[in-house]
Amino acid sequence: MTSPIFNLCDEHVTRAASLDPVGAAAEGIDVEFAATSDYGPDGYAARAALIGETLGRLAALEPEGEADLRAAAHLRERLEAELAWHEIGEPLRAVQAPFGLLTNLRDSVDLLPHESEDDWRNVAARLAGMPEMLDGWRASVEEGLSRGLPAARRQALELAVQLELFSSGATHKGLIGSYGDGPARAALEEGAAAAYAAYAGAARYLREEYAPRAAEADAAGAERYAVNSRLNLGADIDLADAYRWGWEELARIEAELAAEADRVRPGASVAEATAILDETQYVEGLDAYRGWLQDRHDEAIERLHGAHFDIAEPLRRVDVTLALDSTSGAAYYTSPSEDLSRPGRTWWPVGSERRFTTWNELTTVFHEGVPGHHLQLGQTRVTGDGLSRFGRNSWVSGHGEGWALYAERLADELGWFSEPGTRLGMLGGSALRAARVVIDIGVHLDLPLPDGSKWTFDKACEVLRDRGRCEPHRVRAEVVRYFGWPGQAPSYKLGERAWLAAREEARQRQGAAFDLRRWHTAALDLGPVGLAGLSEALRRIG
Repeated sequence: MTSPIFNLCDEHVTRAASLDPVGAAAEGIDVEFAATSDYGPDGYAARAALIGETLGRLAALEPEGEADLRAAAHLRERLEAELAWHEIGEPLRAVQAPFGLLTNLRDSVDLLPHESEDDWRNVAARLAGMPEMLDGWRASVEEGLSRGLPAARRQALELAVQLELFSSGATHKGLIGSYGDGPARAALEEGAAAAYAAYAGAARYLREEYAPRAAEADAAGAERYAVNSRLNLGADIDLADAYRWGWEELARIEAELAAEADRVRPGASVAEATAILDETQYVEGLDAYRGWLQDRHDEAIERLHGAHFDIAEPLRRVDVTLALDSTSGAAYYTSPSEDLSRPGRTWWPVGSERRFTTWNELTTVFHEGVPGHHLQLGQTRVTGDGLSRFGRNSWVSGHGEGWALYAERLADELGWFSEPGTRLGMLGGSALRAARVVIDIGVHLDLPLPDGSKWTFDKACEVLRDRGRCEPHRVRAEVVRYFGWPGQAPSYKLGERAWLAAREEARQRQGAAFDLRRWHTAALDLGPVGLAGLSEALRRIG
């Protein structure tokens, strides 16, 4: 489709990508290779200026039809949320672990193509450019400190640990080793050495210079939290009400968990059922784990296509990748590139583990793969001209993570958790997401727990472990993530709530004419939508 609004969407993506080619390429946007992006104050100022300019131009354009209306509404909502994020100085606090800018930069190396000699020279150039990008980042966070905008000390110290791991020499070893001996070998090794030194230098800076000047408090506070919540949800919500709902939802799930544990063994507690499953439902070795995951992804696609979804041919494969040196603690997904030359991938952190329980991982397969992120994000790549380029390349966490939780719920409705313990695993994951709602909102807004006590890091770990049923080895990384990424963790459950409400509204409105497969197709063809406009957008298309 061609219209002034679609042209503006396309132009904004192109110009934004030119200002951050590293981030754009990692997101799968078709952009000419650049070794580095500017993550210094001037780079962020240029991004904010572009957002303001695009919003001004959008205000002067009149939509010419339904696709134009959707494209304009989404562009406006996203850019207004992003501009507010810039205006409160969030880019100048880019000190967060285990996910954040520096992790994205490290991952950008692995996401580069590495087939031809030119590709490998680009990999070497990206590695060699790491010191420049980290210098820009350091200038930004120093500017933040000078303006009284510090990140939390805990985040600085945790990120230092992560960077020390990156600098150990193992981070890019596997990728470079896969190249073998060739004309780019020396450049790859030199680039890796420069990157390792940059990671180590950034870790020292965080420990010795930034942390002593960082904020003692972990909480973001009301103003920052409201802006970050809007950015992640695409909606302004009553946060106190969401906090109350989170506790109610957690209690509901706990009742289901107890009933499901009884099915594993009559009379068993959740902890006892979990212990039984840990000893009986597992695979050993990296190859066996990767194989089990790939088989489950493939099976999901085969069962869904033509039944509850119409899956385009390019999306009928998800590549499983084991993230050997990741400290994220949780699986994640990266979408296909715009031209589909890079496939959708799920990434599974393994650390030092070599024995992997499977009963609790099936639900994550559906979340990260199909019908979750891969189907949702992949569909934006194949939808065609009904979706603007901005829509094909943007993200609303509440919409996207909410859909992924909806995908888990759908798998349960379809009876897919039939293997021993797998439904307990699904419910445990749901409890984790409900615990995220109360921890994240409670910590950052300083709301009391039901017993009147105050949140602390240790209390958050306790709630996540005991009420959220988080695996012990993941608890710390998860809580560090919530403390450093305000507003993102609740987007899963709050997004799922919005998707279920939208589906129920469609059922009620259409009655006997409601068709789930058709509704799924329409929902995915919408592309990303802020939660404030989700039901209305679905209503307009049927």
